[in-house]
Order: sequence, then C-alpha cells, then structure tokens
Amino acid sequence: MRLPPASSPAPLVPAQPGARERFIRLVNAHTGEEFQSVYWRDGTYLPDTMHQVSNLLRDHLSGDTHPIDPRLIDLLGDLRQSVGSSEPFQVISGYRSPRTNAWMHRHQRGVAAHSLHMRGQAADIVLADADLYSLHNAALELGEGGVGYYPRSGFVHVDTGAVREWAFE
Repeated sequence: MRLPPASSPAPLVPAQPGARERFIRLVNAHTGEEFQSVYWRDGTYLPDTMHQVSNLLRDHLSGDTHPIDPRLIDLLGDLRQSVGSSEPFQVISGYRSPRTNAWMHRHQRGVAAHSLHMRGQAADIVLADADLYSLHNAALELGEGGVGYYPRSGFVHVDTGAVREWAFE
C-alpha cells in the first residue's frame, strides 16, 4: 500500500483507552517499501495487518521475517503522537535474524549480542518532521521500554524490553 503524498498527512489516531482504532505509517529505509493501515480495532490487533508489518520490518539482509511485538507498534504510535508528527516512521532496522545480528555485532559498534531486534521487539527509527534529539526525549518521556540515542548514525532505538536508556555517540 502506498502512502499519500506528504501534503495530505494521515490523521493521528489516539492510542489511548477508549480509542476504537490505532493507525501506523511505516517506511522501510532499506527497501523503500511503504505501509499504512489500521492495525488495531475495538481491542483487537488485526492479524493480516500485523503480518504485513512483520513483512515490512523483515531482516533487510537475509529476508527473514519474524512476528513483530504488537506493543512495539503501539509504542511507535504513542511516540508519533507525542512528537506531533504527520510523517511515517523511517525504519532503519526492525527484525534481525540471529545470523545478521551476530555479523553486525562483530562488525559494527553499538550492536548488542542479544538484541531485542532478534525477537521482533525493537526498531531503529527516524521521523522526517522531528529532530533526533526531540524524538529521543519523547521516547524517554513515554517510559515504555528501552531507548537508545545514536546521533552519529542518525537514529533512535526503541524497544519493548525493560525501561532503560543509553547513548552511543
């Protein structure tokens, strides 16, 4: 599914109790694939949509897919609303296979050996209409999981693990 032009942003749907629907907009930064859809309706995560999200956030090196934690998509929705963004998340890294993660851990600084990316519980993200520092601070204020700040690499890491924070300059 293609996203509408930037001049017609999708409406923000509150991901708060009482909301009837939750909406997500994502772009895979490596493949350019775009996706937007309601992923939760009337208290239920929509299986077909969650499957499409898992496909979009697949390991871009191996092509492997893994179910994405629905709480991660909720966290992204909360974060997008918190910064008042009308843009889709640019996802630098979603799911990573154990093999890809092991390679990255050996060859790149700042990659955890037991990353939550391997469980579909983490995403490295950017929003075009939010500066990285503000995105990082908004993620910290949510207090919904781990938040890593990677300003030199140009992304913020969020995950649904324990609440913690780190910076990798």
